[in-house]
Amino acid sequence: MSEGRHVLVLPDRDAAEEVAQELEARFGVTEEPQLFRDALAGEDDAEDAQWLVVVEDPAAGLDPAALDDFAAEYDGWLETP
Repeated sequence: MSEGRHVLVLPDRDAAEEVAQELEARFGVTEEPQLFRDALAGEDDAEDAQWLVVVEDPAAGLDPAALDDFAAEYDGWLETP
């Protein structure tokens, strides 16, 4: 994770898509978050994949603790450097 960017880790695609949609309403995020599938090492089954929601924050205006709490509502977390 780089400065100006936050990565939320979610348990599945549905949760990641919901989080991405809710970010604008909850946090005022205007740039569309990017979603990525992150397969666990050695796993090919989609059931074993986590999903990442990458949120650009160039002004560093988002509160990491609030993002972590938000992700936890979907059984996820904020990845820390």
